[in-house]
Parts: sequence; C-alpha cells; structure tokens
Amino acid sequence: MNLLTAKIKKALPALDTVRVNPGVDFICKFFDPCGSWTWYVLEGEEQEDGDWLFYGLVDGFEKEWGYFRLSELEDGTAGRPLGIGVERDIYFENEEVTKYV
Repeated sequence: MNLLTAKIKKALPALDTVRVNPGVDFICKFFDPCGSWTWYVLEGEEQEDGDWLFYGLVDGFEKEWGYFRLSELEDGTAGRPLGIGVERDIYFENEEVTKYV
C-alpha cells in the first residue's frame, strides 16, 4: 500500500507551522493491523534524503506527541504475521485533534 499519496502530501502543513488546539485537524492516520499502534499525522515535510518526517499523535503503549518518519512506518514488515506492515486508513477523513486527546 502506498502510505503517502500526492493528495496527502499536498494537504500536509510544513513542520512547526500548526499548533495543537481546537479546530486543527489531523491529515491522515496510519495503523498497525497486527497490533495496537496508531499514528495520527498533524504536519510533515520531505527531508533532504527523500524521506518524510511527520509530527503527530502516536497511540501505542500510551498517547504521546512526537516525530516519526515514513521510512520507519514502511520498514515494519520483516518478521511480522503474513508480512503485513503498517497501513493507511483509507476511510480516515480530516478529524479534529480534540477528538483524540
């Protein structure tokens, strides 16, 4: 699955341009179908090496704000059940941050 589409790239605000407050929306959601981890993307930008760096809410062992890379999400298939890695929620539409925190 293509985790980062052209539509999402265009919609992503640059890093450090959005503040977490009412009225701000997450742009996309990634999830681990074989586990309980979910990544909600608030902003992101392409790095010099071609990778993407995102900032958002990570819901794993606990909810926390932080940075994560597209390459980290894409590298998660080795040794996993059926080789299934992180996927993008194709039904996720921009949702307000306050719904999740």
